[in-house]
Amino acid sequence: MIESSSAASPSATVERRPLSGRRIDLAHGAYSASIASVGASLRSLRFDGRDLIVPFEADEVRPAFRGAMLAPWPNRVVDGRYTFGGEEHQLALTEPARGHALHGLAAWLDWEVVAADESSAALRVVIEAQAGYPYRVEVTATFTLDDTGLRTDVEAVNLGDTDAPYGTGPHPYLVAGAGRVDDWTLTLPAAEVLTVTPDRLIPVSLEAVDSEGQTHFDFRSARPIGDTFIDHAFSALSQEEGRTVVRLTSPSGTGVAMHWADGLPWVQVHTADQDDPERSRLGLAVEPMTCPPDAFSSGTDLVVLEPGTPHLVSWTISAL
Repeated sequence: MIESSSAASPSATVERRPLSGRRIDLAHGAYSASIASVGASLRSLRFDGRDLIVPFEADEVRPAFRGAMLAPWPNRVVDGRYTFGGEEHQLALTEPARGHALHGLAAWLDWEVVAADESSAALRVVIEAQAGYPYRVEVTATFTLDDTGLRTDVEAVNLGDTDAPYGTGPHPYLVAGAGRVDDWTLTLPAAEVLTVTPDRLIPVSLEAVDSEGQTHFDFRSARPIGDTFIDHAFSALSQEEGRTVVRLTSPSGTGVAMHWADGLPWVQVHTADQDDPERSRLGLAVEPMTCPPDAFSSGTDLVVLEPGTPHLVSWTISAL
């Protein structure tokens, strides 16, 4: 169901939409979800009335990148500079405190709702060629609720005549149940972590999670997160029956899982630490990604979109 409203004036009819964009509500069985058209953002996801992600209100500016769709790159491009096809590019610096280009160009665009019914919706946006990213790319995100949870399929098509660099991923903050991140137990099947500088989070090196100095990142066997700080990308992901599964559980036994198959060899995990104690560590960001931070510069797992050739990835969030 799509919700909006309008108000009449003597000269025109002006549509009044929530600040987060057009609202699309979905339901299937015990699951319910709400999508906001700005950023094709997952605004809420519940199972039997229980939050599976940290939600936000429809009529508020989305808090940072909570639930947003990240394209045509996830995470950071260091200094906003990269070279592709022999040409140097400079992106706008959208993370001023660290001096990087953060989370792509689609997160604050208003996506068009191209299809919707009771349990599914498809939203589409065209990222127009612009300074720093002179490529025209169409991205379609399809959200589907079924018995297994909320599946998201993301398809990108290069509408231009030359190859384009590309990456994508979501930005949900998972909620296991009562309490906060410190109270929950994490299972993260990743054997390697990308270390970063403490101030600007610039990638340094890929390290084994069981190597000296990195064992606090080893969640291959389920264990409580406690006061561990995480804002890192992980790789060398193991699979269960052809998919990577991240699980987050609470002491009461409730939980949430996120799983995905091939095409997303990286996952960013963040404990959502904030200066304000009331807002800090409310959920655990789990962001499967096609590429690591600064892939536009390093080229690591960078997707090269050929003209007219679609690229597709998907992930699912489920209740435990």
